[in-house]
Amino acid sequence: MTGREQTGADSARRLPILDALRGVAILMMVSFHFCFDLTYWQLADWDLLADPRWIAWRNVIVALFLWLVGAGLVLGQDTTAARFWRRWGQVAGSAVLISLVSWFMFAERFIYFGVLHFIAVAQCLGRWGLGVGAGRRPGGILVLACICLLAGNLELAAMNPRWLNWLGLAASKPLTEDYVPLLPWLGVVLLGMAAVLFWQSARRQVPPITLTDGCGQLSIKKNDGLHGLAWLGRHSLAIYLLHQPLLMGVLAFWVSLRG
Repeated sequence: MTGREQTGADSARRLPILDALRGVAILMMVSFHFCFDLTYWQLADWDLLADPRWIAWRNVIVALFLWLVGAGLVLGQDTTAARFWRRWGQVAGSAVLISLVSWFMFAERFIYFGVLHFIAVAQCLGRWGLGVGAGRRPGGILVLACICLLAGNLELAAMNPRWLNWLGLAASKPLTEDYVPLLPWLGVVLLGMAAVLFWQSARRQVPPITLTDGCGQLSIKKNDGLHGLAWLGRHSLAIYLLHQPLLMGVLAFWVSLRG
């Protein structure tokens, strides 16, 4: 959820196909939150928190976003430290904003380690890992990903204390509106990193939808159906922050009209 407009050297590290995939995740997320908001305003009676089908949908959305975070870390591994930390600050600052807003909305169920908090931590870990020699070996990263996925599903009771929850560790979901623990979700980020490293080592060609315009910017033809999805993917953080206030505002207005 950290997409943004790219120019110059930045664009050389982006694949529009990944932006388009992020756009798909954005549409899935907005749809899911719209359904949640309908239940919040008692306009629908779906059980999004307990029904396995809704939980599976939510997990697919999160997994797609986090896989793309890992892929983006590898593609941007040569980014300067100053630029990386500037982008990281946008994500971390947005996570703090989410915590503050959710505190006023949900009190003790406020969001203290949601998806943006997780991404901020995962970006630091991924950046550090890529700086280590072994961190550039896709096979090793794939093994580590499997370990994280396995460890996160062991449901160890020792991981349940609240102070560990603040670190993104928990065997079961704590009392909060959104929670993305480091285990097993760090494994999904690592899978994204491993996939792009394997792709780079195999020297595969960039997908044919990737084009270069006269300014050296990667783009997708405007008449291509993926152009809109790629645009959403490049602005994913802004959409993430704004879509819920807009949806909630529209539904609140609709409810007030119904009286």
